[in-house]
Formats: sequence, structure tokens, C-alpha cells
Amino acid sequence: MDSLIRAAAVALADGDVLGALKHVALRDDPPALALRGIAMAQLGDFERAKALLKGAAQAFSQKDELARARCIVAQAEIALVSRDLSWPSHALDAAWATLATHGDVMNAAHARNLSARRLLLIGRLGEAEHLLAEFDPAPLPPASRAAYELTVAGVAIRRLKTKPASAAFARAARAARQASIPALTTEVESAARVLHAPAARAIAGGQERFVLLEEAEALLASDVLVVDACRNAVHGRQASIPLATRPILFALARILGEAWPDDVPREALLARAFRAKRIDESHRARLRVEMGRLRAELHRLAQVNATQGGFVLAPRHAQKVVVLAPLVDEQNAAVLALLADGEAWSSSALAIALGASPRTVQRALEQLAAAGKAQSFGGGRARRWTVSSVPGFPTALLLPGPLPGG
Repeated sequence: MDSLIRAAAVALADGDVLGALKHVALRDDPPALALRGIAMAQLGDFERAKALLKGAAQAFSQKDELARARCIVAQAEIALVSRDLSWPSHALDAAWATLATHGDVMNAAHARNLSARRLLLIGRLGEAEHLLAEFDPAPLPPASRAAYELTVAGVAIRRLKTKPASAAFARAARAARQASIPALTTEVESAARVLHAPAARAIAGGQERFVLLEEAEALLASDVLVVDACRNAVHGRQASIPLATRPILFALARILGEAWPDDVPREALLARAFRAKRIDESHRARLRVEMGRLRAELHRLAQVNATQGGFVLAPRHAQKVVVLAPLVDEQNAAVLALLADGEAWSSSALAIALGASPRTVQRALEQLAAAGKAQSFGGGRARRWTVSSVPGFPTALLLPGPLPGG
């Protein structure tokens, strides 16, 4: 490694992007192309960065497999930051194997952390945890260590484990201070605010209050029957019943949960759950059928009893029913929650993260745009979506992930 390449690498590690470019801006040898690509990525020009790194990887000889592996790791990081979830993750796995074989423990650990961050983004928490547990983060420099701790915190947040999340945020903050990169410190501070901001509404007995993530965690671990409108499920000590794929059943459960301990008139159920404007006997027959299905789904946790005027929810073991609802009731909440991370998403990346069809996601984006809650830029395959300002909109309880205890 010559002196200019070494100086550029040190400058990049210290966050001095312009200083790094001064050393290699006029060079087109493979190491210089790679460093220029990393520098352009840090400046936010991802398209130029990808082209430079691809060119560097191709320019290195077959004997320079370690250098090519490092270029692939850099490309993977750009793909992650730019939310290009279609980027081939197996290439990152192959690069990690090369780095580990050659003893480059720092970049190997960085590659593993990138894989874990991608899995976290698409809600595959078990796999993310497995990757995080199988490598030692000690070789990581402070900036990468902060990113690692943010990933650990992200997994804990989605599993509603606030104490481990708080500890990970504290470690990330220390690492960011050691790195002396102001933007990284700001990123960590912004991410940690999720622990101290209202995350949902708790509705019980006609009363409503805001709750923090810590309070939501305690609620789901208690003896209360929770109708979870953030993840469309019903939770109790004995089981968690997912109803995300059965929207009518969940709508009925939520209406009954909000009214508990009172019953809900049949007309109110039909108007809210079925949006029926003119109620006839066919609506009443369908309500009886759907209530039978809801009764079967919830039999381990509660009874759904018919009353003279309507229906009432009767917990089997719990003494109380609470509805956990988002701060903002939004039909396309999951899409909005992902957009709220501040990055620009393609519709295809959102579909991958949510496990939904591209058409479903596109329809949701169009509805959000029409309501002024999302906006797009670019065209064709380069079109990207970002969230418009939605004050107080919660994200953590709406992001892809398993149900509590899953």
C-alpha cells in the first residue's frame, strides 16, 4: 500500500471524506477506485459509489481476492443504506468467508453485522440474532461498533425487550463518542429516543392513555388480555393469537375489546367492522358466522358471548381487557412505519421488507401520497419514496417482526 492510499484510508476512517478524496481523486488504480467509491458513498452519491466499487472489484486481479471481498462488503453496505434489498446477499456471505479465511477479522465482523442489519430490516429477527451471537464485535472500530450496537438495540426493540435495548443504545453512544463522528452521534441519539417517546395508546374501560415501549412490554407480560392493534393479534398468558390475515375477525375483536366490560350492539358491530350502511338479514347472518369464527380462534383466551343486544368479550383467565392501539390509526401503518426511518425506499424494497406483493405496496404508497403522508422522487426503477412529516407517528410496534414470545 503506497503512502497516498494509506493516507486516504486513514482520512476515511476518521470521517474526513474530502481529505481522502484529495489523495486519490486523480487516480484510477483499483485501490484508489475503491476508496473513491467509499468516499462518494459517505457523501451520499450512491450511484457513483456503486459504479466505482464495481469497477474496483473488477479491476483487482484474481490473486487479490481479499481486496475484491472488501469491495463487495462496501457495495453491500451501500445497498443496505440505499434500501436496495434485492442486492444478492449471498455475495456478502461469500465475501465474509473470504475475509475470515484470510484472517481479516475486522472486515469479516463488519460483513456479518451488515447481514444482521439486513435481516433486522426485513423482520427475520431469529436469524439476525444468530448472526450477532456467532461473531466477536471486539475487532470492530468505534464507528462500526456503534452500528453493531444499534443492530442489537433494533432486535431488542422489535422483541419488546427495552432493558437490553437501553443497554445497547448506551454502548452505541459510547462507541460513537470514541469515533468522534458528529453525524453518528446524532444518529444514535435519534434512535434511542424511541425508548422515551409514546409508542401506543392503551384503551381500557372507555379510558385512553399513552404508553411508552417499556409500558407496552409490561402490559404484554402481565395477566391482562391484550387486543394488539399494532400487530393485529390477541395476547394472553396462555397464547398469542395472530389475526393479521383475518382482518374482519380482528376488527370485531378490537371493537369488543374497546367496549369491554360492556357489550356491543349488533348494529354497531355491523357498521364498524363491515361498514354496512343499510343493515339487512344477510348482514346479520354474516355477523353470526364471523362471531362463530372469532369464538373458535379465541377459545383459549376468551369467550365471545351473545347478549340480548349484541356481543360481549369475556376473558377466561384475565381480569381485564386492554386494547393496545397505534398513536395514529392508519390503514397503511406498516408501510408508513418503514418509511419513517428517514431513508428513501423503492416499492420493491418495501414489498421485500413487509413480505407483501409489489402491487399491494404500490397501492398503499399511492394512497399515502394522495393523503399527503408520503412523497416520491425519480421515475421508473429509480423511483424512491419517503415519508412526509407525520408528527408523533410511532414506528417500533408497527415494524415487521414476530409476535411477543415468538
